[in-house]
Amino acid sequence: MAKNADWQELFQGLYGDLEDFADRVSTYLGCPITIEDANHRLIAYSMHDDRTDKARISTIIGRRVPEKVINSLWKEGIIPTLLKGRAPVKVPSIDDVGLGNRAAVSIWKNNDVIGFIWALEVDKPFTEDDLEFLQFAAKEAKNQILQLQTRKHRRLESAQEFLWQLLTGHFKEEQEIREKFIKHSPRVPSLFSILVFHFPEDISSERERQISYMLTTTQKIKADIFTTDQDKLIILAGFQEEQNIMDSLSSFIENFILQMKARFHVHPISGASGMTYSNFTDAMQSYREALEVLSLKKVFPDETNKVYLYSQLGAYKYLNTLHKHRNKGIQNIHLDRLQSYDIKHQTDLYETLKVYLEKDSNPNEAAKALHIHVNTMTYRLKRIADVGVINLKDPLQKIGLFLDIKLTAYEKYYKNP
Repeated sequence: MAKNADWQELFQGLYGDLEDFADRVSTYLGCPITIEDANHRLIAYSMHDDRTDKARISTIIGRRVPEKVINSLWKEGIIPTLLKGRAPVKVPSIDDVGLGNRAAVSIWKNNDVIGFIWALEVDKPFTEDDLEFLQFAAKEAKNQILQLQTRKHRRLESAQEFLWQLLTGHFKEEQEIREKFIKHSPRVPSLFSILVFHFPEDISSERERQISYMLTTTQKIKADIFTTDQDKLIILAGFQEEQNIMDSLSSFIENFILQMKARFHVHPISGASGMTYSNFTDAMQSYREALEVLSLKKVFPDETNKVYLYSQLGAYKYLNTLHKHRNKGIQNIHLDRLQSYDIKHQTDLYETLKVYLEKDSNPNEAAKALHIHVNTMTYRLKRIADVGVINLKDPLQKIGLFLDIKLTAYEKYYKNP
């Protein structure tokens, strides 16, 4: 009891100053202290100790823990342990990311982790008394962090409303958008894309915390503003220059899906991005494009398995337009001939042509995909040309056949999804 009373006295008179809080913990333990929120953003760090390591320096400079450090802590089981229990954890060094020996403890409010305290081991290993004090400090830090959270929650709700106004075309003037944007983000990006992720079920508040964690800790893109809509996550991703935007978007979408499955066991998730624009009045268009990609990924899951961007859709992006303007009752007579022949003779000429066109008219690749000999493939192509009255050397006819095959599959899906 006396020990706890002394510790209680140590934290009196703070008045919400987390920098002072970190310094007092540092003074007691005799080591550098870092305090982070639940998404590993830097809240405060002790000022009166020059001893440090590369990971701590990078955290202070970048105002958040580097993504490679976070990934290593997940792989080593440190973060999962901190998310499950309230006891301090000793963290052995991870040299390849510049992380020295540490002790860490999570800060809790009821059943939720709202932050972390990290103590860097410098002169001597941490004793049981040190770890007990660290756990006490975590309880004391709770109220300080909750004050920060209340202010941030108000800002988040306002930012989400602003994003919906963008997505629904509420704003007509670019200048008005930019003036409002700066209220919700520390910078106004020169370029942006709208990303949409489809989750297997409606996104709960717990799932939203996990999403926020992922978006805050990634360094692949800047997720300036995000919101949720039932089973969808919508993100405005900003960029300052054009270099490697498509690579960054594809890499982020793929990694986000993999990490949500690995860390939080959420799957399947499908993700997509609209085109990149410089005018925020185009946000609604980018949003629609992302939704179009998700829609096509449902219809053609195999063909679009690695397609994440609207710009990668190729001819698939025209299917919805073709469907809207297609004259009812008009069919492709060449394809009709093949299908009638297949039914009568129990052959697979239609499917063979489909695969042949998907494989860029490469008979060897098509034969592999169909699990037939290339000689069989050559024979089938001759039959396709004869039965369907098709010139397989005419690129325009092949484009038309490909689009009609895909359009038929598209329309069939939406009749019987």
